[in-house]
Amino acid sequence: MALEETVEPTPIAAVTAAAAAAGAQRYPVAPGCRLNVRSGPGTQYSLVRVLAEGASVPITCQKPGQTVTGPYGTSNIWDCIGNGQWVADAYVRTGVDGYVTDRCS
Repeated sequence: MALEETVEPTPIAAVTAAAAAAGAQRYPVAPGCRLNVRSGPGTQYSLVRVLAEGASVPITCQKPGQTVTGPYGTSNIWDCIGNGQWVADAYVRTGVDGYVTDRCS
């Protein structure tokens, strides 16, 4: 029997403080969602942390990865929210169905 990963949600204040320091525009995570943050652009990457409900995230760059269906549609775009931290764009309200910033290199 496989062990399930348990990661405590990151407090909103910690996410907000990190983004404020970076000066990046913030985008809200879908209401009622505790969003998984991965080490790369897909669910096959390791779980880094879980964002608490009501979080908003800075998007430093974006890149294509695994296709995911979420509250905001189906997309293969993944958002880099920090060094080695990725979230599926389908769970982030950016207001568009495409890229909102530069592609990650």
